[in-house]
Amino acid sequence: MKRRLRGKVVSDRMEKTIIVSVDSRKTHPLYRKKYLSTKKFMASNEIGAKKGDFVIIEETNPTSKMKRWKADKVISEKEVGAQE
Repeated sequence: MKRRLRGKVVSDRMEKTIIVSVDSRKTHPLYRKKYLSTKKFMASNEIGAKKGDFVIIEETNPTSKMKRWKADKVISEKEVGAQE
Protein backbone atom coordinates (compact mmCIF):
# COMPACT_ATOMS: atom_id res chain seq x y z
CA MET A 1 0.00 0.00 0.00
CA LYS A 2 1.33 3.39 -0.98
CA ARG A 3 1.43 6.23 1.52
CA ARG A 4 -0.82 9.22 0.80
CA LEU A 5 -0.31 12.63 2.37
CA ARG A 6 -2.27 15.86 2.19
CA GLY A 7 -0.57 19.24 1.95
CA LYS A 8 -0.42 22.69 0.41
CA VAL A 9 1.56 23.57 -2.71
CA VAL A 10 4.14 26.19 -1.69
CA SER A 11 6.06 26.38 -4.98
CA ASP A 12 5.33 25.58 -8.62
CA ARG A 13 8.25 27.40 -10.25
CA MET A 14 9.72 24.25 -11.80
CA GLU A 15 8.22 22.84 -14.99
CA LYS A 16 7.03 19.39 -13.88
CA THR A 17 7.63 19.59 -10.13
CA ILE A 18 5.82 21.11 -7.17
CA ILE A 19 6.91 21.48 -3.56
CA VAL A 20 4.23 20.41 -1.08
CA SER A 21 4.28 21.40 2.59
CA VAL A 22 2.74 18.72 4.83
CA ASP A 23 1.78 19.51 8.44
CA SER A 24 1.49 16.79 11.07
CA ARG A 25 0.62 16.97 14.75
CA LYS A 26 3.00 15.13 17.06
CA THR A 27 3.20 14.58 20.80
CA HIS A 28 6.39 15.07 22.79
CA PRO A 29 7.34 11.72 24.36
CA LEU A 30 8.22 13.08 27.81
CA TYR A 31 6.07 16.19 28.28
CA ARG A 32 3.03 15.03 26.27
CA LYS A 33 2.66 18.46 24.69
CA LYS A 34 1.27 18.48 21.16
CA TYR A 35 3.20 20.43 18.53
CA LEU A 36 3.05 21.02 14.80
CA SER A 37 5.73 19.55 12.55
CA THR A 38 6.11 20.67 8.92
CA LYS A 39 7.94 18.82 6.18
CA LYS A 40 8.32 19.66 2.49
CA PHE A 41 8.18 17.09 -0.29
CA MET A 42 9.03 17.44 -3.97
CA ALA A 43 6.33 15.84 -6.11
CA SER A 44 5.80 15.24 -9.79
CA ASN A 45 3.06 17.56 -11.08
CA GLU A 46 1.15 15.87 -13.90
CA ILE A 47 -2.25 17.27 -12.86
CA GLY A 48 -1.39 20.97 -13.17
CA ALA A 49 -1.57 22.02 -9.51
CA LYS A 50 -0.81 25.68 -8.79
CA LYS A 51 0.69 27.48 -5.81
CA GLY A 52 -1.82 27.67 -2.95
CA ASP A 53 -3.77 24.53 -3.95
CA PHE A 54 -4.31 21.71 -1.49
CA VAL A 55 -3.26 18.37 -2.98
CA ILE A 56 -3.02 14.72 -2.08
CA ILE A 57 0.39 13.25 -2.90
CA GLU A 58 1.12 9.56 -3.30
CA GLU A 59 4.36 7.67 -2.86
CA THR A 60 5.87 6.32 -6.09
CA ASN A 61 9.11 4.96 -7.51
CA PRO A 62 11.92 7.54 -7.70
CA THR A 63 11.60 9.77 -10.76
CA SER A 64 14.71 11.86 -10.03
CA LYS A 65 17.25 12.45 -7.28
CA MET A 66 14.77 14.28 -5.02
CA LYS A 67 11.31 13.20 -6.27
CA ARG A 68 9.63 10.14 -4.75
CA TRP A 69 6.05 11.47 -4.73
CA LYS A 70 3.45 12.38 -7.34
CA ALA A 71 0.47 14.70 -7.06
CA ASP A 72 -2.65 12.55 -7.14
CA LYS A 73 -5.49 15.09 -7.05
CA VAL A 74 -6.32 18.66 -6.14
CA ILE A 75 -8.81 19.02 -3.29
CA SER A 76 -10.95 22.02 -2.40
CA GLU A 77 -10.73 23.91 0.88
CA LYS A 78 -14.15 22.53 1.88
CA GLU A 79 -12.78 18.98 1.63
CA VAL A 80 -9.69 19.99 3.62
CA GLY A 81 -11.84 21.34 6.47
CA ALA A 82 -14.07 18.27 6.45
CA GLN A 83 -11.13 15.88 6.76
CA GLU A 84 -9.62 17.59 9.83
